[in-house]
Amino acid sequence: MPGQWEFQIGPATGIEAGDHLWAARYLLLKCAEEYNLSVSFEPKLFPDWNGSGCHTNFSTKIMREGSQGMKYIDDMMSRFGAKHSLHLKLYGEGNDKRLTGQHETSSFTQFSYGAGNRAASFRIPSSTYAAKGKGYIEDRRPSSNIDPYVVTSIILDTACVDEIESHAPELVKHYSDWRQWNSTEDIPRESQLKVAQQVSEIRMK
Repeated sequence: MPGQWEFQIGPATGIEAGDHLWAARYLLLKCAEEYNLSVSFEPKLFPDWNGSGCHTNFSTKIMREGSQGMKYIDDMMSRFGAKHSLHLKLYGEGNDKRLTGQHETSSFTQFSYGAGNRAASFRIPSSTYAAKGKGYIEDRRPSSNIDPYVVTSIILDTACVDEIESHAPELVKHYSDWRQWNSTEDIPRESQLKVAQQVSEIRMK
């Protein structure tokens, strides 16, 4: 019988967030094996169900201090809006099936944000809005099958790195090249899973 489950990782800093998520996925798969269950990280398995996302909450030092108010977040949202299509290239395969504007999702093609809005690309928690920008924000676009290292990298780049020093184009090209290679190379699925499990076990030591 199909079902859907949500879990959280963190708080974590930088690359550690990716470590936490891969370890959590590994533990989930191992627990499922004990009960003869299968796990899917596909963003949209059933048309009439909510999809599966990897909502990514984050804050910067300025947001935690609340020293620059909502203007700081509004300016940041302008940068994310300008790179909306670029981000979605990195936010999971098949994510366009999930981001339909229905089932508590935003549009795949249009960027949006709002206070307490679960149907927006970014949700500004009501607590953050009430505290005049002091707190965190939530990128609701990433799907459940993301590479967390890629997603946290592009979020950091857009949120905190000056446009002149941005590495976003190189990141997108590298990821796109890898996806193209991965789709054409004849790599047995069992081998891919074995490598992923070995990496998770190494990181947990």
